[in-house]
This record gives sequence, structure tokens and C-alpha cells, in this order.
Amino acid sequence: MPAYMIARVNVTDPAAYEEYKKLSPGAIAAYGGKFIARGGNLETMEGENETRRVVIVEFPDLDSARRCYNSPEYSAAKAKRANAADAQFIIVDGV
Repeated sequence: MPAYMIARVNVTDPAAYEEYKKLSPGAIAAYGGKFIARGGNLETMEGENETRRVVIVEFPDLDSARRCYNSPEYSAAKAKRANAADAQFIIVDGV
């Protein structure tokens, strides 16, 4: 069953965040992930206005998403993001 990694990101240093964006796609692809949404136009339909960047990545399953997030490749990307953005990441089963 597919799984989704959903990130809500507040970019605080756009130049440094570009370094993260260079590293993350390769790490994600290595674990079978593909971007479904990556930033772009966002419209809040209900509730508090969402001002953060929203990223959705589809993985083959929850284990693949976990392995990606904890991998050495993605850890290198996370290190670049650490001082460039505040983020919340969740993973969820698809249907």
C-alpha cells in the first residue's frame, strides 16, 4: 500500500534551502519516492491560513518512507535544511 510523507515547511533562509532542494530528490528517489506536490500555489479551504510550503512525496509503503527519512543520504539533506527552515514531517498510509 502506498504511503505519503507530508512536510509543512517554513523557509527562513531561501539560499540555504536551495542546497537542501539539491540533495533531497536523489535521496527520495533512492527509496522509491516521487514528488506529488512540492511547494507551488496553495489555497487554504478551511481553518487557519496555511503559510508554509507543503511537500507531498509518495513512497511504495511506510517502511520505504521511514528508511528514506532515516537514511544517510537524506540525513545529509536534512543537515542542509536544519538552519534554513523549520519543518514538520509526517508519514501516513495511503488507501
